Amino acid sequence: MLRFNEPEFLKQMESAVALRPQIEELVDRLVEEGFGNLFLVGAGGTYAQMWPYELLARRRSSLDVRAVIAAELVASGDASLGERSVVIFTSVSGTTDDSIRAIEYCRSKGAYTIGFTGYADSPIAQKVDVALISEPKTWPFDMQMLLFTGRLLSRRGEFDDYEAFADELANLPQIMLEVARQAEAGAAAFAEAHKDTDYHFLIGGGNLWGFTYLYSMCILEEMQWLRTTRVHSAEFFHGSLELLEEDTSVIVFQGEDEARSLTDRAEAFARRVSKDVTVFDTRDYALDGISPRFRGLVAPIVLDTVMGRVSKHLERVRDHSLDLRRYYRVMDY
Repeated sequence: MLRFNEPEFLKQMESAVALRPQIEELVDRLVEEGFGNLFLVGAGGTYAQMWPYELLARRRSSLDVRAVIAAELVASGDASLGERSVVIFTSVSGTTDDSIRAIEYCRSKGAYTIGFTGYADSPIAQKVDVALISEPKTWPFDMQMLLFTGRLLSRRGEFDDYEAFADELANLPQIMLEVARQAEAGAAAFAEAHKDTDYHFLIGGGNLWGFTYLYSMCILEEMQWLRTTRVHSAEFFHGSLELLEEDTSVIVFQGEDEARSLTDRAEAFARRVSKDVTVFDTRDYALDGISPRFRGLVAPIVLDTVMGRVSKHLERVRDHSLDLRRYYRVMDY
């Protein structure tokens, strides 16, 4: 596979799922001590990656769980943030300025802070009350967030199948390796067909909306300097659809949760206008070792793995490094 470090990929994913005992011990302690609400705080991609777990909690639980932008939280505050709040942060590098400031702000309000990162000596790991460390550069954080949210809901009596689900997550490294292998040919074909495309229209919903936003903003815009529109499939018929034309590249991210029918509806309309519609559907992957009832929960990880292969091929055909930036962490702001 193009620019794919298999040992590193497996080591990183294995380190994430291996955090299960630490995560469960932490959740159990928090539940026993009692807390009032949960904030999922991020910046950019790590903010978007919190959305599936806010959604999961909203679907199953009466607990107040909300995803929040780090910089906005500091600037605007939140009346419900206080001594009975638990706040989770994720950061690949552990150095994201907005998140560092948000940790300091949350702690000043008496909140209990948790950090997931790959660097124990990073500012974020040092500033939170407890840091759970994976291998360096581990991405995505969905494994850790699934374990944390799943255990929390289980302890509240809102996720009866958590133990079986968590057991199956141990299989994810090998399962995702097979997903990457299966995705390779399609990723190469998409990149070749779109090497000169300068605008993409992305559609997603349910627990894939966060990834839709992330891939549009963090990959295509930030890493490839391409123009995009991103729209939730439930909101597709309220504005953005007017941008569709016959040659518009439409990328549809399709998952396996309750929003699937909404994304189907948006895709069907898009095909009536555009002749360039590509669907990346998690249902196309076998996921041997994941029970049918859990497939929808791991869809964000599946899609991240698939589109990771697309990103590498776009980097190749466009001769544009995924590490190249003009402004982000280059200029002061």
